[in-house]
Amino acid sequence: MELLKNKIRDDGIVLSENVLKVDSFLNHQMDPELMKEIGKEFAGRFRDEPVTKVLTIESSGIGPGIMTALYLGVPLIFARKKKSLTLTEDLLTAPVYSFTKQEQYEIAVSAKFLDSDDHILVIDDFLANGQAAIGLINVIKEAEAKLAGVGIVIEKGFQEGGSILRERGVRVESLAILESLENNQIVFSEKEVNINE
Repeated sequence: MELLKNKIRDDGIVLSENVLKVDSFLNHQMDPELMKEIGKEFAGRFRDEPVTKVLTIESSGIGPGIMTALYLGVPLIFARKKKSLTLTEDLLTAPVYSFTKQEQYEIAVSAKFLDSDDHILVIDDFLANGQAAIGLINVIKEAEAKLAGVGIVIEKGFQEGGSILRERGVRVESLAILESLENNQIVFSEKEVNINE
């Protein structure tokens, strides 16, 4: 997706060999036109799947997730990272370790929003070590729902998350795959890695 890659090139800031800062358009301030195009792209890529709901984690996945849900004509559910006074009963939960924040937290989704008839599309902003996606997949399994696939805005191809998911047979569609952030240079993978490769 060239629009996204150009935005990453123009506005992305390399903080280290493992960290790309994209808070000016993706995970703090959001570019609505870009989110619209991301949603349209994911909807097109997963049009062949009988998606009934989109699932993400608060908060950075909500932008691309809601636009994908809009184009697919289905609801968006977001897993909560923090306890809520209103989200206390019949919860589907999974532990997730955040390498960016160096902490473990438990994600939670109300069981009333997922059931065994659902085909769930997971959408998230980044795929690095795969922990967030695995946590969401575990919530889907707990609900006995079906996984339609995982859509990722930016995949860090030099980290293990994509390989872990693909080796498990998960369909992963990434809109931009970073090959390297070494020497403060953003290098995209020339090889498109998608379904079960």
